[in-house]
Amino acid sequence: MPSIPSELLTKPWTVITYMFYHEELLHFIFNILNLYWFGKIFLIYFNEKQMVSLYLLGGIVGGLTYFLFYNLFPTVFHPGILMGASASIIAIMIAVAFYAPNFRINLLFIGEVKLIYVGIFSIVLFIIMISSSNAGGNLAHLGGAFFGYLWATQYKRGGDFMAGFTRFQDSMFSVFKPSKLKITHKRPVDDFEYNKGKLMNQKEIDRILDKISKHGYDHLTKDEKDTLFRMSQKNN
Repeated sequence: MPSIPSELLTKPWTVITYMFYHEELLHFIFNILNLYWFGKIFLIYFNEKQMVSLYLLGGIVGGLTYFLFYNLFPTVFHPGILMGASASIIAIMIAVAFYAPNFRINLLFIGEVKLIYVGIFSIVLFIIMISSSNAGGNLAHLGGAFFGYLWATQYKRGGDFMAGFTRFQDSMFSVFKPSKLKITHKRPVDDFEYNKGKLMNQKEIDRILDKISKHGYDHLTKDEKDTLFRMSQKNN
């Protein structure tokens, strides 16, 4: 996702696609592992649709935060390109950290830690790292974190400002759902039912033929003519 407005106008889709693109393998692996770890915790309290919505919207807010700061302070931040899923994953991590602050996780070399401390430490680290060579990435991280925090705290109070986006997501994905086919199974008939049906058909034919002999073919109804034709075809 470019930081230059004229370039973004010609590639507006990059606001979404940037969060699925990685150049370095380690960057990709690190993000996938974080999504797996924090995604599993998130799904204890929320559902998959909410996680997809938070991933997309957190990534969009992260991208717009990066774009906004780069253009408000052009003398501080030089033009760049944003890529990676970090802002989206951090939105998920911060959301669950503030929704379930006492949830404990085990960190290598540290031990058991409350999730809220991991979230706060990450936010502080992102702020400090704005002065690093990856300023744009850390601004996007903060944007994603801010969105995750807002959603989680509002959801705790009984609201969900992502609900409309989740419904829109459902309507979009429903286009790709396979249509349901109705399959009916015809029950096989036994000898008794077969002979019974055959006898009833024969009686109906005899009645129609008797009517023809008394009144002529023209006096038959359309259904009687169809029945006579159908039975004659079956016997040929």
